[in-house]
Amino acid sequence: MLLAFVGILFALASAGRAMLKDGRDGAPKTKRMFHALAWRVGLSVALFVFILVSYKLGWIQPTGLPIGR
Repeated sequence: MLLAFVGILFALASAGRAMLKDGRDGAPKTKRMFHALAWRVGLSVALFVFILVSYKLGWIQPTGLPIGR
């Protein structure tokens, strides 16, 4: 899970860098930002599905919040 989260953050940073760098100084715009954001969305969905499957298979259990202790 940590690897997926790091991948999501890396894709977000790549999209930000592409947004700031593409199209400057007369250079043509590329689709780097689109591809980086598509990767970020895909990784986020995959992480969410992995968490759901892990819960259904019993690999993770909800613990709740210790309210009133």
